[in-house]
Amino acid sequence: MERAELSEALRNLRSNDAPASAGPVLIAEADPGRFMAAFAHAVAGEADVFLCDPKWGATERAQLDALLQTPCPAGHRSGWLMIPTGGTSGQLRFARHDSTTIAAAVRGFARHFELPQVNSAGLLPLHHVSGLMAWLRTVLTGGEYCPLGWKEIEGGALPDLPVQLHGWTISLVPTQLERLLRRPAAVAWLKKLRIIFVGGGPAWPELLDNAAAEQLPLSLGYGMTESAAMAVASRPAEFLSGGRSSGTVLPHATLHLSGEGVISLGGQSLFRGYYPAWRAEGVFETADIGRVDEHDQLVVSGRRDAVIISGGEKINPAEVEAGLRGTAGLPDVVVVGLPHAEWGQVVVAAYPDTASPDWPGIGAAMARLLAPAKRPKYFVPLGPWPVNSQGKVNRAEVARLAAAGLKAGTFHEKK
Repeated sequence: MERAELSEALRNLRSNDAPASAGPVLIAEADPGRFMAAFAHAVAGEADVFLCDPKWGATERAQLDALLQTPCPAGHRSGWLMIPTGGTSGQLRFARHDSTTIAAAVRGFARHFELPQVNSAGLLPLHHVSGLMAWLRTVLTGGEYCPLGWKEIEGGALPDLPVQLHGWTISLVPTQLERLLRRPAAVAWLKKLRIIFVGGGPAWPELLDNAAAEQLPLSLGYGMTESAAMAVASRPAEFLSGGRSSGTVLPHATLHLSGEGVISLGGQSLFRGYYPAWRAEGVFETADIGRVDEHDQLVVSGRRDAVIISGGEKINPAEVEAGLRGTAGLPDVVVVGLPHAEWGQVVVAAYPDTASPDWPGIGAAMARLLAPAKRPKYFVPLGPWPVNSQGKVNRAEVARLAAAGLKAGTFHEKK
């Protein structure tokens, strides 16, 4: 798909046909309607388009300014759409995409889920790849997009979505799903949807079991900004029959695992590089590790750069978090390794200071689910919890705050 074709698909959203800016276009709109109009207008031009979080502070704005002042290598025409991604480091980056990568992702999505027309109820912000793709799937398949406000949904204002032949989809982060499961009316509303995509962070086993008990049509997946959202996904029938993997590869993508389990992705939806640079064509090696199970489905183990080595033992934080999250008063928890004179690193669990941990229950859960070396030695409350609007935690900031909490003595120690 050419940029002009995408522009034509967005024509009805443009407020006017005035010439678009020749320089970089920055879109930082929280209101969905204004975002969509600004995006449609920007795509009609030829300039690079940068999607920005309107909540960015001085640090992120300074990083953006520095990137904009960096010269781009010559000789490339693709990659005009810059979608922000910070990974877990908190350092702002923009993944280059364009109409070709976006269209490939939409085609693969529609084939995988057998949805010739996609209708999306949008809860996630449009500057984020998950929210953006939820909207653009409707644009490129002729479906309907219904923007929603999380505060209203959480407060019980559940809209009556119009009947659609192919039903409705929605994307949630695990914390949003957990809160909606507390309310019977919200559960009944979710049951009317065709697919509920859950991503943006690991979902804990208890949450998934509760969703399955309610017969919610969940789809678990794996993807990132660099792959234009999901590249691997399960189907609701697989989830409801007991599957808890990330599913199978979508038709537009390819999956590769190294001997050590490092995940690499390929396919036409892959980004063109991190602005201002471009990347060479070929597979993209991620920072994640995983395996393919006996059903040829991907099981993601965690991030390879987050492995903790304590007393010579290699510890996967994701495994520890899965054992702790959602039980004994810890709905949110992040496990990090901090320097220790004797063991090299010590396992530390950080949690929001608004939680009410049940320490005996946590001890019992650790004894049941985790080997001794994997059990956190210290539990540090943090406030405010360093999470963005999509529910993703800045792990680097968690580690910094947890280290400060240990130094200040504001922690709970497990004997």
